[in-house]
Amino acid sequence: MAAYLIAHIDVTDRQGFAAYGAAVPAIIERFGGRYLIRGGEIQVLEGDWAVPRLVTIEFPNAARARAFYDSPEYQEILPLRLAASRGTVVIAEGV
Repeated sequence: MAAYLIAHIDVTDRQGFAAYGAAVPAIIERFGGRYLIRGGEIQVLEGDWAVPRLVTIEFPNAARARAFYDSPEYQEILPLRLAASRGTVVIAEGV
């Protein structure tokens, strides 16, 4: 079953975040992931939405999504994101 890594991110340091953004796509690809949503405009149709940046990455399954997140390669660049943004990251199974 496909799984999705979903991140709601508020970038607080654009320059610092750029280094993370340049490094992460190759790591995602190595774990079979692909971006479905990476930034872009968000149009709120109902309710309140306070998330300025949404990222959704599809993986073949939850194990691959978790393997990406836990990998030494990702853990090496994760401090760049944590220093330059705040947010929430989840893995959700889906279709």
